[in-house]
Amino acid sequence: MSTAPAVDPQIAESISSDPMLLKGLAAADIPEIRSTMLAAARHVALSDAVARMDVAVPGPAGAPNVVMRVHRPRGVDRPLPCLFAIHGGGYILGNYEVEDQRFDKWVPQLGVIGVSVDYRLAPETSYPGPIDDCFAGLSWIFDHAEDLGIDPTRIGMMGTSAGGGMAAALAVRAREVGSLPIAFQLLAYPMIDDRQLTVSSTWQNVPVWDAVSNALGWRSYLGDLYGTDQIPADAAIARATDLSGLPPTFISVGTADVICDENVEFAQRLYQAGVPTELHLYAGGPHGLDRRATGTDLSRRSRRDMLAWLSAQLGHR
Repeated sequence: MSTAPAVDPQIAESISSDPMLLKGLAAADIPEIRSTMLAAARHVALSDAVARMDVAVPGPAGAPNVVMRVHRPRGVDRPLPCLFAIHGGGYILGNYEVEDQRFDKWVPQLGVIGVSVDYRLAPETSYPGPIDDCFAGLSWIFDHAEDLGIDPTRIGMMGTSAGGGMAAALAVRAREVGSLPIAFQLLAYPMIDDRQLTVSSTWQNVPVWDAVSNALGWRSYLGDLYGTDQIPADAAIARATDLSGLPPTFISVGTADVICDENVEFAQRLYQAGVPTELHLYAGGPHGLDRRATGTDLSRRSRRDMLAWLSAQLGHR
């Protein structure tokens, strides 16, 4: 078993006392961590520059409604681009409120409407429930774009970790449906390969989200499918055989992340399939780089790179 690259020194120092590194997770840990994460998200002070509205839209057939939070810059009445966000959490943690802080900054900076979706979590709801929720939410946004003041030709997606995996899978679903023209997708350290066969997927000495936790996330999400050859591509998008015709894609990942290798390989497959692809590989960066050790140079640079790429997709100069 190989050893992960060294962690960026600034980040290592910054997270040395962080109790939420999500290492060695067991199923019994999930309820307490969910509660802690939700409390932290609700403790963040938000500005008055953004108006926020929760909507409950029809979910998949036989399933509950899907709740989404719409973030809009105040004082802007013209149709705006939209960024549809799927939160991270290894398929087992998090909720739509964790995107409040990000959209509090990005919505006025980028001049976009941000939408964060609250999908059902595993293991209580395994595949395909969570991605079906996201698909229902995304479809509703396209269907109601005019009512929401959204320019339907400029709806992009973003996702972090498990959310990045589902965003990438949704892009393939949207391509197949043909009626959801995704303009771009930003995938931050996306969790995309259940097989865990790469070198990096075996690393135990990473600072955040180790191989044990990664396996728990996939096992929870896939349920009885885990460990079989019956896993569809939209459950683990690294299994997709055709990546052509997908929207321009941004992928970012650190070298001290168990999913580093699968992200690099996915980026290579995308550009070989003719998809405009930008890969940012951060030396010494852990999982969740943009949201951990936020005062460090590397974390700040990862956020600047995301914002710059989004600005370019939106036509800002």
